[in-house]
Amino acid sequence: MKKKLIAIAVGAAAVMPALALADVSIYGRAHISADFLDDGADYSETNLSSNSSRIGFKGDHEINPNLKAFFQIEQQINFTTGNSDGGSDFATRDTFVGLKGDNWGAIQAGRFDSPFKKARGPANLFGDQVGDMRNLTRIGDARFDERFDNTVQYTTPSFGGFNAVFAYSMYEGQSAAQDHDQDAFSVALNYGNGPFTAALAYESSEEDTGRGERDGIRLAAAYSLTDAFKVVGFYQSVEWDGVDTKYVADANGDPTNVVDVAATAAATERKRDDLTSDTFGIGGEYKLTDATALKAMWMTLDSDGEDYDADMWVIGVEHKLDKAVRVYANYAVVDNDDRQSLRPWAQARTANPGAAAGEEASGFSVGLRYDF
Repeated sequence: MKKKLIAIAVGAAAVMPALALADVSIYGRAHISADFLDDGADYSETNLSSNSSRIGFKGDHEINPNLKAFFQIEQQINFTTGNSDGGSDFATRDTFVGLKGDNWGAIQAGRFDSPFKKARGPANLFGDQVGDMRNLTRIGDARFDERFDNTVQYTTPSFGGFNAVFAYSMYEGQSAAQDHDQDAFSVALNYGNGPFTAALAYESSEEDTGRGERDGIRLAAAYSLTDAFKVVGFYQSVEWDGVDTKYVADANGDPTNVVDVAATAAATERKRDDLTSDTFGIGGEYKLTDATALKAMWMTLDSDGEDYDADMWVIGVEHKLDKAVRVYANYAVVDNDDRQSLRPWAQARTANPGAAAGEEASGFSVGLRYDF
């Protein structure tokens, strides 16, 4: 027993200097909801869902008064089953290391949310809930609300409320593929000062990234008319150009032997129309008290494809029990055109049944979020 105690004491002494070098903290979010989901056709059930729950470690270390190193490691957790949503992987969410200074900004490398993804922030009233705007903005292969692998990002200091973020993703996977165009570029200009907050972003991915060549612009803004009432607006335009047919695999998995180039091109052209779209919406938040707020938002997806549009509206109430814990209730509806099959519960949730084309899908959700 004495030997064990001596070993523990020696181990603790060895660890203490390492802990003193960096300010490391553990943080996370437990976010669950009970949802009644109806696809407008055959599905009508109650589910329990874990919604972008996560645990993470972050810290920084002062090298000198003008330079700090920082890091973050973050993993998604499923609080409804006790499993990691990443399976056997770790650090599936924003994970990076970098350097920062007060005068020149910050540079980081790793896997993390793109500037384009974060640019929805000012208008994001129902993030990670039933009614999340990504149910209309993050569609199929044209989606941009991603975190890229193998990315380097530079963030400028703030100048009069403005700052800019530039990110470059070199390739997907563990290493770059020879002779393939796998780059992605994302940039955002952000502003926040007084009652007005806004973000303008652009993102582009080359043809050999996993979802093909695509470009998008995004604008989100929020303005507080009074201390109690805030209005938000959102606009996104996406153009999807597809994947070069010379890299489309045949039935045997050969990427250089396309069985029917004409048929592949025709299918790509239809998909190009479907996924090229404009999405926009408006919303508002009214604080009944410092702790309780009413929220509402309407959004529409206008696709170049025929009968491929959708509208979504959502209303909700949120009450903060304290700084760390909040409860809420939302009701959201997506009204689909004949060929569209979106639903208001698809994003950031473990409970994600499909929807029926041409139907009105609705969801009622009661949730609890605890940030620690």
